Amino acid sequence: MSLALVIFLVVVVGSTLQRVSGMGLGLIGGPILMLIMGPVEGILVINVLACINAILTTYSVRENVSWKKFGLIAPVMVIGSLAAALLIRRMDTAGLMIVVGAALLAALAVVTFGRKFVPPMEGKGPAISAGILGGFTNTLAGVAGPVITVYAQAAKWPQHVYAATLQPIFVVGGFFSVMTKTLTGAAHFDGLPWVMWPAGVLGMFVGIWAGTRIAQRVPREKARVLSLSVAGLGAASALIRGILTLS
Repeated sequence: MSLALVIFLVVVVGSTLQRVSGMGLGLIGGPILMLIMGPVEGILVINVLACINAILTTYSVRENVSWKKFGLIAPVMVIGSLAAALLIRRMDTAGLMIVVGAALLAALAVVTFGRKFVPPMEGKGPAISAGILGGFTNTLAGVAGPVITVYAQAAKWPQHVYAATLQPIFVVGGFFSVMTKTLTGAAHFDGLPWVMWPAGVLGMFVGIWAGTRIAQRVPREKARVLSLSVAGLGAASALIRGILTLS
């Protein structure tokens, strides 16, 4: 199966799920592209595709975006992105991905099974912390969604606001991830086949079209459960990436 076809199929599935639950493309595409293209180039490509996909999805859900929440989280993602880019350049990322994946799984377990006992998070501090950590994990492993999900659940965001506000956050996070990695020399686009870009964009349009129709039939509570499940998948994928990289 050609790389262009793989990317098209991955993006269709990921974009559909992202339109429904708020996340999906990075979580699904990251592990697959990493195995096909390598951990650095694969995550770089998914950062670009996820950024473009989030731009398109933001337009379709713009009425539900909380720009106040976005403004607290998105700008500080550059701090985490820069730190991760420097680590990618100078250190083996396998151990870091294992630690990040395990920490995210633990945090999601607390939110999922013990959310009744988790005190509400208010104020700027938790939002800023989520943004920095989200930028770090997005640049390192292509998964910012689980971190933001943990914070959004603890902060009691409504599902429709959560799913919509994630999209412009992903735009900024993806941009910072690509820029910090390329400017620091941690990753580059040299040698990547051009055909994967039109295949990815086409997959986005198909996935967003399908996801828009599916989202109209999915109750908010089921969407919330789906979001948490997808976040858990992303955290597990980061852990598995680290283990596979070590082997």
